[in-house]
Amino acid sequence: MSHDFRLANGRLARRVRQEQADNELTSGQFSALGAVFRLGPMTLSALSEEERVTPPSMNRTVNALVEAGLVNRAGSAEDGRKVVLTVTDTGMTLVRETRRRRDDWIATRILRLTPEQRQVLASATEIMKELANS
Repeated sequence: MSHDFRLANGRLARRVRQEQADNELTSGQFSALGAVFRLGPMTLSALSEEERVTPPSMNRTVNALVEAGLVNRAGSAEDGRKVVLTVTDTGMTLVRETRRRRDDWIATRILRLTPEQRQVLASATEIMKELANS
């Protein structure tokens, strides 16, 4: 059962990731952009921890986001040695559009389910949240 669950979950996640606003971002770049969007201004080290990657790897990811005009880097007001990352207006638009497309894709498929299947899915969603937070 765990094998089938993992495969189905992975396939669904990959399929949902295909629903995105038109862009050239990798899934790792979009994930980092989404983290800054969701959590607000943050340092590179905080973003590295959140995304569970090394700071040098995250630095490359952030460089790509800055070059694409999706994230800004600015000196910290509290500590001039630190750099704070924020999402640009363009980045916010991209995240919102991608979320809208993904939510629409899932909602359309959920509406095709029977009421019983939707109830099972609602229950399974709560269980999946518990698993993800464990």
